[in-house]
Amino acid sequence: MKVYVLLFNARQENEGIHTIRLGTPQGGERNIVMMFESQDDAERYAMLLEAQDFHVPTAEAFDSEEIEEFCNSCHYEAKLIPEGFVPKSPEERIFLSPPETNLEDTDWEREQQQQGRPSQEEDVPTAQLDDIRRRLEGLL
Repeated sequence: MKVYVLLFNARQENEGIHTIRLGTPQGGERNIVMMFESQDDAERYAMLLEAQDFHVPTAEAFDSEEIEEFCNSCHYEAKLIPEGFVPKSPEERIFLSPPETNLEDTDWEREQQQQGRPSQEEDVPTAQLDDIRRRLEGLL
């Protein structure tokens, strides 16, 4: 089955997959990779992340089995988000809208800083980001 996941720096050396980190009842943490059935839903979620000043991911198509194998190898969970998804619990609402808090320092940003390269945020002018933010807010 074809699904869409959110990737950062897609098809680059420092490619990364978007995960949601949730606490467990035992006090640990789990990482969840959302597999969207609908490309539109994946792109909408990506726009919501961008509106929160997070890095801009792209929705990329994969076979669901490939993503599930990847998740198993990394001890992540794969969560299928069906088209027309309706949350059944407060915890599931995070699959419709990103949490207010995001990682401050990603692995690829640390690598770029160590190599003396500018971060992705520095590549986009502030005026352009403000314009994108205004357009996204107009959609809501």
